[in-house]
Amino acid sequence: MIIDCHGHYTTTPEPLGAYREAQKAALKRDSGFVGEKGAIAIADDQIRASLEDNQLRLQRERGTDLTLFSPRASWMEHHVGNEHTSRFWTEHTNELIYRVTRLYPESFVGVCALPQSPGTGLAASVHELERCVTQFSFVGCNLNLDPSGGHFNSPPLGDRYWYPIYEKMVELDVPAMIHVSGCCNCAFHATGSYYLSADTVAFMQLMQSQVMKDFPTIRFIIPHGGGAVPYHWGRFRGLADMLKLPPLGDLVMNNIYFDTCVYHQPGIDLLLKVIPNKNILFASEMIGAVRGRDPETGHYFDDTKRYLDAATIGVMGKAAIFEHNIRRVFPRLDRRLRATSTPA
Repeated sequence: MIIDCHGHYTTTPEPLGAYREAQKAALKRDSGFVGEKGAIAIADDQIRASLEDNQLRLQRERGTDLTLFSPRASWMEHHVGNEHTSRFWTEHTNELIYRVTRLYPESFVGVCALPQSPGTGLAASVHELERCVTQFSFVGCNLNLDPSGGHFNSPPLGDRYWYPIYEKMVELDVPAMIHVSGCCNCAFHATGSYYLSADTVAFMQLMQSQVMKDFPTIRFIIPHGGGAVPYHWGRFRGLADMLKLPPLGDLVMNNIYFDTCVYHQPGIDLLLKVIPNKNILFASEMIGAVRGRDPETGHYFDDTKRYLDAATIGVMGKAAIFEHNIRRVFPRLDRRLRATSTPA
């Protein structure tokens, strides 16, 4: 089985975006606007139309069986609005993902966004995580280490500010993908520098923290191949030594995982060479940040399965990355697949 652990609903029907634009217009008139959650009229046929010629077609063409599907990352936009508008927006996006999983249960499993609003606590995020896991059978969440949208003024991931969401993750036995959202700092290109910078920042913050000591079973996925981390693995090993920390294998590698959203063969080969196989999860993030074809190969940049197919790591190593590692990191997914599998 081939599982893509990193997919976003980037092709949502138009009424979802219209709702968000109305929210933003109201917030522009009054930054304290709360309003009501309201309803968004989206028919099942609109959801089908948004997926059939997009994610579902590419799943079939590329040979992926199942995608862990979450709301569009750039639209989480925690820096926009206030805690009330953020909660309403996040609930709508998660509920739409739930509808997708009901329409296509063999193709998509839900992962939720959280309504993280700058300057507020995490009570609403804890509540939304529990709602999505217990009511919608979601198997994980996206956690934004920088709800400010590019100013990095939140406490580091090792701060006890984050502990309520860590406690709920451990209680529910779900991992978090550490994933930033849209960027409002003009110093960053959103997907070219902000995302990759945040991935690197997340690793260093966790490496310097007591999080894995305080939560031995917690699991984090750092997307986009880990940002700069695999490329500078020697630097991080050296920093751990200078900081009098345990070796990285003992310090973080029982809790931190890297996905394969790396869009060329040499990058994937380096990831596979540097990072232990058990810590690598197959992902493509399609249809996402990089949508075009590579002029050097003629294939889509984000067809990451091709790179793993071409890698020289053996059948068992590939099976671990495509399926077994993901099922271990997402135990709720594993239990669901076991419950629905047909005995031989």
